[in-house]
Formats: sequence, C-alpha cells, structure tokens
Amino acid sequence: MKEFVLCIENKGYTASLEKWKIYPVVKGKEVEGHIRIVDESGEEYLYPEEYFVSIEVPASAKEKIEKEYIQI
Repeated sequence: MKEFVLCIENKGYTASLEKWKIYPVVKGKEVEGHIRIVDESGEEYLYPEEYFVSIEVPASAKEKIEKEYIQI
C-alpha cells in the first residue's frame, strides 16, 4: 500500500465512506472512472474517483495507517 486518498464526497455511500477520512488505494484491479479502496466494511470496493483526492501522507503516519489496514 503506497497511495492514499482523502474522501471528499460520500453521497449514496454514507454507510461505506466517511467524508474527510483517509483511505488506502488498492492497485492492480483498476476500472476506468473508479478507484478501489478498503472501505468501512474492511473490504475492497470500487467507488467513483471524483469522490476522492490523492494526498501525500508523512512517512510516520503512512506506517501507522498501513499497519491498521494490513490487519484487514
């Protein structure tokens, strides 16, 4: 896991996405116009890419976030 995105919209997905939360991107299963993330269910799902913006995460925070999601 190396790329992270910030959720900026959750219309239609309020149970699965939290606005303003950081999510890891799952690579290798891309579908045009969508992004695959590990959502609130702990599973990988596709969402409209316009619901997210890419962000740079400091190395110290990145390690902690990755550890949380590796458990899933």
